[in-house]
Amino acid sequence: MNNQETAKKIIESVGGLHNVNSVYHCITRLRFSLKDNDKANAAELKKLDKVMGTNIAGDQYQVIIGNDVAKVFNAMAQEYPSLKGDAAPAPQTSGQKKTKNPISRLFDFIAGVFAPILPAIAGAGLLKGFVALFVAWNWMSVDTDVYRIISAIGDGVFYFLPILIAVSASRKFGANPYVGIAVVAALLYPDMGALLSSGNPVSFLGLPVTAVTYSSTVIPILLAIWLMAYVEKWVDKIMPSSVKLLFVPLITLVVVVPITLIAIGPLGTVIGNGLSGGINWLLASGGVVGGVILGGAMALIVMTGMHYAIVPVILSNLATVGFDKFLPLTYISNMGQAGATFGVFFRAKDKKLKSVALSTSFTALMGVTEPAMYGVNMTYKKPFIAGMIGSAAGGAFAMGFGVNAYVLAGNGGLPGLPAMIGPTFIYAIISMAIAFVVATAVSLILGIKEDIPVPDATNFGAKKAEPAQAATSSPAASDITVVEEPAKIPATNEIILSPMNGRSIPLTEVADPTFGDELMGKGIAFVPSEGLLTSPVNGTVMNIFKTKHAIVIHSDSGAELLIHVGINTVKLRGQYFEALVESGTKVMAGDPILNFDLEKIAAEYDTTTAMVVTNTPDYAVVEALEIGDVAVTKPVLKVEV
Repeated sequence: MNNQETAKKIIESVGGLHNVNSVYHCITRLRFSLKDNDKANAAELKKLDKVMGTNIAGDQYQVIIGNDVAKVFNAMAQEYPSLKGDAAPAPQTSGQKKTKNPISRLFDFIAGVFAPILPAIAGAGLLKGFVALFVAWNWMSVDTDVYRIISAIGDGVFYFLPILIAVSASRKFGANPYVGIAVVAALLYPDMGALLSSGNPVSFLGLPVTAVTYSSTVIPILLAIWLMAYVEKWVDKIMPSSVKLLFVPLITLVVVVPITLIAIGPLGTVIGNGLSGGINWLLASGGVVGGVILGGAMALIVMTGMHYAIVPVILSNLATVGFDKFLPLTYISNMGQAGATFGVFFRAKDKKLKSVALSTSFTALMGVTEPAMYGVNMTYKKPFIAGMIGSAAGGAFAMGFGVNAYVLAGNGGLPGLPAMIGPTFIYAIISMAIAFVVATAVSLILGIKEDIPVPDATNFGAKKAEPAQAATSSPAASDITVVEEPAKIPATNEIILSPMNGRSIPLTEVADPTFGDELMGKGIAFVPSEGLLTSPVNGTVMNIFKTKHAIVIHSDSGAELLIHVGINTVKLRGQYFEALVESGTKVMAGDPILNFDLEKIAAEYDTTTAMVVTNTPDYAVVEALEIGDVAVTKPVLKVEV
């Protein structure tokens, strides 16, 4: 497919020309301002040969192209003259779609955090489902070493789920994921657990610490990492460069962990205690209406961890009156989430999504809802709503016919059915079936927009970028100065040097998915300590973006390097940047090529700088040599054929 055809397909896939307010491009992607981002079809875009992926930053819809972005944009401008000269996003007009409401943004955020860790929780959840099934059918005994080892494999991910969330949320917030792990590790530390569960009053500097169990929790961890991101960025901004490596994480930890223990963690418990009173009232007096409310809201209650506040009430009910009405609603909620995901299996066209939906639906039936709820239903939103509707229908039937649980089973879902064996058992089965069937039907009716990919366990493979060729266009149609590339140089082994002073980090930690997911190729990233960029190799400057925030250098040994200063700094339109070379300039390693005002840029944008080997497929090895403090001309990356 040539550039002209690609341009036409892209416009069609973003909702047509009538949906485009404006479009411009940076060195890797087309940046659309659309009237309605929901009209863009990411699945169709990703089928195009030249499209590496899509991303939404704020209200901007980005189509990631790579080195051919200027040529695709030029073809687009020729095909659609009305787009010429759109060098920046148009201001939002009254006809544009408004910013998403807070609930929608919350769902987007939670889905974004859980999408990268879905393979881990889906695999472990499936294993837990099989184990529960084998035990229920007496194929496996809980007294064997095999059961304990297999259970540890399945349970470990969920017990230490806060650690996985810490990594993913840190990247989402642009914070250091390893500091995030350190925060959560302190909360899960065995002695901390023993201290909080001792039953004795606990305080920190005179402030009371509420006993909270942090294993398997979600909301307290998200709040803790959110706080950590702000603290880390503030400390990093005021701390002298020479001591940042030690004192930024130190101060972040000693501030965030105590605040989490004192305020953030107990927040869920306080809300839960207040909620438990209302829940008990609904269980006692709510009838069918109570079933609709509690059944429909059960997924949210479980998601926030507030259901733990009801456990003492459940135990008390079982011990004093011999039955409990809350437990059946948790089973019904499982069936609702399972049914909603099962509906996605039937409705989806993407084979990978169908496979994930079917497997996670099964794990939800077996009592493990996290893979279905976080990996599929919340990601696509409508299935989550379908699950709540199904659960509300099942809950109404259960409360209307007085369904009870008579023991506290170790598993929810189908393996836990023995907990409800008693006078209302048949009604329990019917209520669960209603939840599953209604959720499946509603999920089929509502459908989904398959514009959010279900992630693989591995990163997307980097596509090989074609060499940049001469481009002729008016200044209004292109923002890149391109020079004719010399004949292809066979790639050879090479050591690439640091282009700046500061701290190097793995490329996968960059918050921008174009670089963090290695869509442009492998490489390394830097957190600069001063505003000077130097050449990391002997070579030729091939491309300089007119906003000066990104440069492409072709090394004399064959490596094609893209250096991109900051995230979304294209929006500065060249402000605070000063290019010291021009396209076509021959440079030596260590030669200054760009000045930038680090302090002013950092006040508005993340200054993390990515250095990517865009011809990664030409090499057998692209490997970082140094993670940590670096200085200009220090070896940081090796490439080997």
